[in-house]
Amino acid sequence: MRKALAALALLAAGPAFVVLGGAPAGATGLEIQVEGEGANGTIKIDLLEEVAPKHVEQITALAADGKYDGVVFHRVIDGFMAQTGDVQFGRLGQDMRRAGMGGSELGDIDAEFSDLPFERGVVGMARSANLNSANSQFFIMFEPGYFLNGQYTVVGTVTEGMDVVDAIKKGSSARNGAIVGQPDAMTKVTVTE
Repeated sequence: MRKALAALALLAAGPAFVVLGGAPAGATGLEIQVEGEGANGTIKIDLLEEVAPKHVEQITALAADGKYDGVVFHRVIDGFMAQTGDVQFGRLGQDMRRAGMGGSELGDIDAEFSDLPFERGVVGMARSANLNSANSQFFIMFEPGYFLNGQYTVVGTVTEGMDVVDAIKKGSSARNGAIVGQPDAMTKVTVTE
């Protein structure tokens, strides 16, 4: 009886609880467990569905499918940002020389630029020179980077765990932030409501 009542309540609630592409449409955030030589802890991110709905849908679908689990922070530039999310070439145990060159089997996403500035703790989608090439990779800002405004899609903000973000193992400045040795990784990424 309880299951029947719960199902009726979900139906009555409307489309906010419909599952699209493996991700809850009502999803509002991510909880990221990080482990490594630098950072160990949890980062909580509030996703901005109203600002970048296509990007949030793709990120949450990948997270719900476990695609981000075990993915490293492959490019970390002190005073700028920490980049992760290469679900193709950025897994722990893989050859890290290709980390940052891949994406997911899902298609690239058209840009969803906004007026939101790239402040400390803002999460943006990584892309190639093509404005419409974001796929699975994202970055978290250590410090403001206003030169990114209107050039990259803002998808969220860190609400807890900036101390964990700050502790992520930094990359080599001589290698554009590439990590030397074992990078820190997202061991578990969970979609939250």
